[in-house]
Amino acid sequence: MNRSDLARSLGKSGALLMLLALFSGFFIAAAMTGRVDADVHSVVAAHLNAILGALWIFAMAWSLPMLALSDTQLKVMATGVVVSNYSNLFVTAFKALLKVSGVDFTTDGRNNLVFGLLSLLVVVPSLAAGVLWVIGFFKKQPATP
Repeated sequence: MNRSDLARSLGKSGALLMLLALFSGFFIAAAMTGRVDADVHSVVAAHLNAILGALWIFAMAWSLPMLALSDTQLKVMATGVVVSNYSNLFVTAFKALLKVSGVDFTTDGRNNLVFGLLSLLVVVPSLAAGVLWVIGFFKKQPATP
């Protein structure tokens, strides 16, 4: 996949995530009115995670021509940013329904499930994508003939 195709793919992923973020506003309203039994703060966090995640995906797509990364590194970076941001929306919405924090291991199995999911699907791929993104900016571009 060339950089133009990858940028388009990232753009589509960002656009869909933004649409999901906008629709998650209905989830906020349902939680705030008690129609859905969920932690309102976590529902709002899921909504904001998706908006900010879509913006990160768009920024990464925009910056592709500036990055000195191999095709494999670009694919890993792009996969990481998409997986982490979609996961952040869905796992945070799930944790809102469970009413757990999911930020550390505790004696609560549901909390530990969320902590594991957030670590595996959000934290690790986000860090991998972020590190590659920064390396791509600081790595020297190969000279073109």
